[in-house]
Amino acid sequence: MMRQRDFHTGRSAVYAESGAAATAHPAATLAAIDVLRAGGNAVDAAITAHALLAVIEPQSTGIGGDGFVILSKDGAAPIGLNGSGRAPAAATLEWYREQGIAEIVSTTPHAVTVPGAVDAWCRLAEDHGTRSIEELLQPAITAAADGYLVTPRVAYDWQNAAAKLAGDPDAAAIYLPGGRAPAAGDRHRQEALAGTLRTIGRKGRDGFYRGPVAEDIVAKLRSLGGLHTEDDFAGNTPSYVEPIRSSYRGHDVYEIPPNGQGVTVQVILNVLQDYDFGRLGLADRFHLMAEAAKAAYARRNALIGDPDFVDVPTDRLRSLEEAERIRRHIRMDRAAPWPEVEGLVHSDTTYLCVVDRDRTSVSFINSLFAGFGSGITAPQSGVVLQNRGASFRLIDGHPNAIAPGKRPMHTIIPGLLAKGGRTVMPFGVMGGHYQPVGHAQLLTGMLDLDLDPQEALEAPRAFANADQLEVEPTVPLAVAEDLAGRGHRVVPADGPHGGGQAIWIDHERGVLIAGSEPRKDGCALGY
Repeated sequence: MMRQRDFHTGRSAVYAESGAAATAHPAATLAAIDVLRAGGNAVDAAITAHALLAVIEPQSTGIGGDGFVILSKDGAAPIGLNGSGRAPAAATLEWYREQGIAEIVSTTPHAVTVPGAVDAWCRLAEDHGTRSIEELLQPAITAAADGYLVTPRVAYDWQNAAAKLAGDPDAAAIYLPGGRAPAAGDRHRQEALAGTLRTIGRKGRDGFYRGPVAEDIVAKLRSLGGLHTEDDFAGNTPSYVEPIRSSYRGHDVYEIPPNGQGVTVQVILNVLQDYDFGRLGLADRFHLMAEAAKAAYARRNALIGDPDFVDVPTDRLRSLEEAERIRRHIRMDRAAPWPEVEGLVHSDTTYLCVVDRDRTSVSFINSLFAGFGSGITAPQSGVVLQNRGASFRLIDGHPNAIAPGKRPMHTIIPGLLAKGGRTVMPFGVMGGHYQPVGHAQLLTGMLDLDLDPQEALEAPRAFANADQLEVEPTVPLAVAEDLAGRGHRVVPADGPHGGGQAIWIDHERGVLIAGSEPRKDGCALGY
């Protein structure tokens, strides 16, 4: 039983019986609940909400991005869907060398992989939904055509991306109306995107990957020097995958396998489970999380890539033996030196989860990677393109080296928690490279500290990023000083860490307990 929360701060979790949804935007959460109350299932509701977010949270997600899903039907094993896109068929290491390109810059067409989100939505709707994709896209179409009110966090992120948007005339025409980023409360319309969504509604995935929309996107990318072809788009397809499983405090933790970074969560949790985490103070918990994360991220950066191209040692990474090897180097009184790791760059993503009356659970994440992705926008279709290919390396032999048709290492990871063969919580914490730490902080908060989903999402956060430990303003000064005394280079976080959603399923009482991230605009609702 979760303990009573402190009513002096924060907000209560949402309690419901028949269904619940949690997203990063109130309108998307309401849209999901509307679908559930009209008889749709959790898959219908999740697709509707994500499509709407692709319009009203445009800095984080869009139909020019990618997505991943973990789906669980009560009593059945979870299934995963990998909706990440691939590099163009012409994207060889040799080509980049000949052009003198040593690094894929995030605002160039070379950072754009084929978007996988629409393919994933259509496959999911066809295989597991009860409504047509045309019906599910209607709230998104209405918002794009008639306009929507910009919310505070969206406005904050939008302003931060204004310089990027100004660098692409087609992006600026749509996303900098009057030459500036919209403010909170401003109404914004995306008429071209509304037309594209209508085409997808009529034609399904072919409305995006074949015909005028694909032609528009390819023409824009090639005008900037990209290697994309219409065949690259026509040949795209999502992949069903078996989620990888590890254990923590008697629960099964499910993540999407590589090319995602979900195994990084499992490495961290395996390291932490040998400590009496619930009895430790906040400084000790942050220290251990940072030390486990350093080791996990170093392994991620060195070993994870597309398993269709490289042998990723997933089983070794999530083994208890690997966790013990990491623990041998952890000291409670001293921060370890940073291993050789690539710089970690924060990015924008949106995550949501839905549980319906039949206890079908959907853990669903979509992303453009950086804020407004690459910033490159196709003029006729209004599609903003992600920059996921910026994760690729141009290094011979690196598991994440770019290659024709290869998927990059992905940061976005939906999570799912189960116990005794039944799902007890779809969950996710967005925020680029922060996500594995976010998953671990959420789960330790709930399973070690007995917090409810809302409390666990609201708790102070710290993130070991590059060679420093970024702490949020809610971290007490004494804790920050303690961590600095152990050798961490403690710095204030330059923005909130991540953003998450979670829905706990209390099977015994038939109750859903939902929480939503206070660092975003969203909310949880149930009925």
